[in-house]
Amino acid sequence: QVPLVESGGGLVQPGGSLRLSCAASGSGFSINAMGWYRQAPAKQRELVAGITSGGITNYADSVKGRFTISRDNAKDTMYLQMNSLKPEDTAVYYCNRWPFRYDYWGQGTQVTVSS
Repeated sequence: QVPLVESGGGLVQPGGSLRLSCAASGSGFSINAMGWYRQAPAKQRELVAGITSGGITNYADSVKGRFTISRDNAKDTMYLQMNSLKPEDTAVYYCNRWPFRYDYWGQGTQVTVSS
């Protein structure tokens, strides 16, 4: 059973915002670095943003200044606030450890940016 569940995706117009959530089950969430990844059609999966257990963050150049990754260790939950969304942000978004574990890929949540 994959211990991570993504939610919060949907259809949004260009310039809009969405907030993704990643709920973790089991122990160990607070001590692990976590990341948001995405995969667009016909493209490789890529790291969008990562956050260490201490809150240090890293972003792909394509989302810097628009996306914000955060975590609430008390709730075993990670978030991705996405603002100023662009059509090229359309993808399935996944959460996983950072770096990822092959056995932790879940269903992901679809984000579609379109007018």
